Parts: sequence; structure tokens; C-alpha cells
Amino acid sequence: MGVELDRERVRRVGRELRRHEAMAKAASVIRRRDVSTAELDTRLERAHVDPVTRGEVVERLSAAGAVDDARFAEQRARGLAERNAGDLLIRHDLAARGISMETIDACIESLEPETARAQRVVERRGAGPKTARYLTGKGFSEDAIESACGEAVAEDAPPVVR
Repeated sequence: MGVELDRERVRRVGRELRRHEAMAKAASVIRRRDVSTAELDTRLERAHVDPVTRGEVVERLSAAGAVDDARFAEQRARGLAERNAGDLLIRHDLAARGISMETIDACIESLEPETARAQRVVERRGAGPKTARYLTGKGFSEDAIESACGEAVAEDAPPVVR
């Protein structure tokens, strides 16, 4: 209203509109559930947000604490462990979500030991070969399976890929 729009002002308004739209898209993503910075960046990329604006939005939300890889990784690792996931599966899942190895290692360290989680599964399911295969599929290490199921059963289970 009454302000002349020269080329520079039009560009500035366009940049601010793009930034605002990207922030609104990011807000709709993190409103539903916690995500890692890499996942948020990917979602914004799929929404055709340009790389510079994407970086600014992700950085701003990270600085504000709305997106926090350590918090996300901790919650995700705990949730997977509660659903009978072994350390290998948790590592793989977090790495696929763009979490750094240092953060993954810290999350794994904060969890209940893998052998205790495997023992709980064995107490519920029994110590047979079927349980050993189940634990293998859930990403438990060979040592945890042997410890929970016993040497004879773990030898019958398929080898764990590391």
C-alpha cells in the first residue's frame, strides 16, 4: 500500500514467502511426530523446497530445539528396544534415519543390556531354535542369543550378519 515495489523488494518478499511456506511445511511434519534433521530435510526436498531455504529452516528448527537428533534417537532406540529389537536392528534403523554414529553409540549405551532384553524374550517364548531365529531376525547379536538361549540352541540358529 503506497510502497513502490522495485526489483530488490520483490525478491526479498519472494524469499520471505518461500521461507514462510517451508517453515509451515516443516511445522506440519514435526507436528505429527518427532523426526531427525535428515528426515525433515528429505521431506522438505520432496515438497520442492529449494536447498538454501531447506537448510535455513532445518537449522532454525534445530537451534530452537524443535528438531533434535539426540532426543529423536533416544526415543526411537527406546521404542525399538521395548518392541524386542536388538542392538544391530536399532543401529541400522537410526543410521538409515541419518543419525550420527556417535549419537547411535550413546543411545545404545543408555539402553538396557542386549542380553537382558534377549533373556526376557526367551522367558516369554521358550529357549528353542524358533526363539533363536526370532532373536536373530530382531537384530540380536550372536553373543546375546547364546547367552539367553544356551549354546546348543544358538548353534542351530542361522548366523548373524554383522
